[in-house]
Amino acid sequence: MTNKNDLIKRFISYVTVDSQSDPKSKTTPSTPKQWDMANLLVQQLKEFGLSDVSIDEKAYVMATLPGNVDHDVPAIGFISHYDTTPDYTGTNINPQIHKDYDGEDIILNEAEEIVLSPDYFSDLKLYKGQTLITTDGTTLLGADDKAGITEIMEAVKYLISHPEIKHGDLKIGFTPDEEIGRGAHHFDVEKFGAEWAYTIDGSQIGELEYENFNAAGAVVTIKGKIVHPGYAKGKLINSMYMATDFINSLPRLETPEHTEGRQGFFHLHDIKGSVEETNLEYIIRDHDKAHFEARKEIMEKLVADLNAQYETDAISVEIEDQYFNMREKVEPVMHIVDIAEEAMKEVGIMPIIKPIRGGTDGSQLSYMGLPCPNIFAGGHNFHGRYEYVPVESMQKAVEVIVKIAELTAQKYTS
Repeated sequence: MTNKNDLIKRFISYVTVDSQSDPKSKTTPSTPKQWDMANLLVQQLKEFGLSDVSIDEKAYVMATLPGNVDHDVPAIGFISHYDTTPDYTGTNINPQIHKDYDGEDIILNEAEEIVLSPDYFSDLKLYKGQTLITTDGTTLLGADDKAGITEIMEAVKYLISHPEIKHGDLKIGFTPDEEIGRGAHHFDVEKFGAEWAYTIDGSQIGELEYENFNAAGAVVTIKGKIVHPGYAKGKLINSMYMATDFINSLPRLETPEHTEGRQGFFHLHDIKGSVEETNLEYIIRDHDKAHFEARKEIMEKLVADLNAQYETDAISVEIEDQYFNMREKVEPVMHIVDIAEEAMKEVGIMPIIKPIRGGTDGSQLSYMGLPCPNIFAGGHNFHGRYEYVPVESMQKAVEVIVKIAELTAQKYTS
């Protein structure tokens, strides 16, 4: 369908724009460099000739591809985020193209002996004979979610050049700061004007998701007392020892590396410590709402128990909800999932319907009144040097977007 070389060219032009977000920033977008990507997209949407192309003061980009049918069809949306994760460097990305992948190890960086191997990343074996785009081993790739943006843009371009494919109004949205959990915070659902939407932000070809984690962040603060160690007996309180007790008191097997599917976890992702004060930063995740609430209670009870044990009030925790499982909002309108599933089957893809072990703009948007399942973008190993995307998966994502637009128009024929 879409031209392979054009798709590759567009994708590389996007990933080579540095647009990492910053969780420590209080602004939206969280980094000035995200404006570079946002403004590029606005320029290209205008060049395509779309209607209502806009960018607001927080760098949310929206546009409309007007429908070409003579009956009422619900306006539907396609959304991706243009920031890349701060988990690993996204500066000076140098994508590598591997045509006709032979199924063996890919040398990403010979000098540093960085290898992308199917012995470790077994999903690579699915793509033998295809064209893979990888990193050079020194940065992430940015397919999360510039693959999604590429696919939406290529689908729009295809529909414009093929007016025989009938569709209703298509709303296009690109957001900042998804990677730091703020992608939908300032999204104007009313202005967007869609009845429902799809985020193009999944991984493996065929993924179709309408469940995600309930999510919270927790910051545990432990206060100690610093005294000269030579004269410290009975006086010094080492906050790092108490922090160790806290860490070891949480269920050791309920961590990301020991869980899968719908299993939840506690994840310690940052520690800053000294004798006088230690801070532990956790994320809390669970698909089940009751289990999610129980996890928060476990942390609060542990703080109380340790304070009692140490006969102190030196340990405290602040827990803040981040997003919730969108299943509650999507299940009442399951036809929107059914359309996406049918679209995949019609273009020769076997849908993989499973819960997201993470979050997506769609989870927040669903609670803001815009039901929003998630569709594959094709990439693998996000957020690090081993990230890659098969070009053929990206082409199929374009086909799915086009087919969803076409099927929606057909199903609402009056």
